Amino acid sequence: MAQVRALHKIVALLSANSIAAVNNSDTRIAGCFLTGIPGLEHLHIWLSIPFCIMYIATLAGNGILICVILSQAILHEPMYVFLSMLASADVLLSTVTTPKALANFWLGYSHISFDGCLTQMFFIHFLFVTDSAVLLAMAFDRYVAICSPLRYVMILTNEVIGKITAAALSRSFIIMFPSIFLLKCLHYCRINIIAHTFCEHIGIAHLSCSDISINVWYGLAAALLSTGLDIILITVSYIHILQAVFRLPSKDARSKALSTCGSHVCVILLFYIPALFSVFAYRFGGRRIPRYVHILLANLYVVIPPMLNPIIYGVRTKQILEGAKQMFSNLAKGSK
Repeated sequence: MAQVRALHKIVALLSANSIAAVNNSDTRIAGCFLTGIPGLEHLHIWLSIPFCIMYIATLAGNGILICVILSQAILHEPMYVFLSMLASADVLLSTVTTPKALANFWLGYSHISFDGCLTQMFFIHFLFVTDSAVLLAMAFDRYVAICSPLRYVMILTNEVIGKITAAALSRSFIIMFPSIFLLKCLHYCRINIIAHTFCEHIGIAHLSCSDISINVWYGLAAALLSTGLDIILITVSYIHILQAVFRLPSKDARSKALSTCGSHVCVILLFYIPALFSVFAYRFGGRRIPRYVHILLANLYVVIPPMLNPIIYGVRTKQILEGAKQMFSNLAKGSK
């Protein structure tokens, strides 16, 4: 009995020393631990099933959408080029987050190196800002198509599309790259546990003993100057689009224009509403909303919109539906 008690004391002492070592070590060396969804650890296996299904559906749906657009010459138009860019960004965004979460749910593999955590954080925010920029480009495409249809081909040339793409990627990189340096400048001395399934800017900053005010303000400024500005410009574009649509003399023309914009509006709402709800719930919900609700919202946000976007465009856009049928028909003929 005395030996058992002595063994328990040794184990307790070793555990205390390990915790102290983590506390005193630099997180940049020890790495971080992602807890998953706090409060729902006992449901991780069950939660992994819908997450895995949605991730597979995201890869399949967006992969098919990209192949259809690339293989069908009739879809080599600005609207569909932007759509293929959105599908590519959606696949990457889901891939940056979901496999790591599933590894945590299934295998309990929660450790991630500090540099790996920063890399994941950068690409999550980078791809989010890129998605927002692509939605803005799609809104501009619809604005030109409806408000200046005769000048559409002259305005949205291949050169202009290339410049828009380069501008979207450059803006995302310029906005998000400084956050890496801001995080690397902090002094880390706390337990390196992040109560989340993936690494995000403020979650990493909260591990620091330093003042993180500049990180908070930079994150807010980056969100306002990127996503916030995009929302304003998209809203203004659609105000002008609706004004132009309701001035059309023909009812059929109005219906066709509204149907064309309907898919894009659905995707915009699907993209921004969960994100804004998650942000405001986190900022103002405080302790009234359980922590696991915030984490679930953040995880659903990176898998549900990417999963549904191909379905929305496939169902509502006749050209894509016909292109998919043609592609699969050609594949079936080729296999014979």
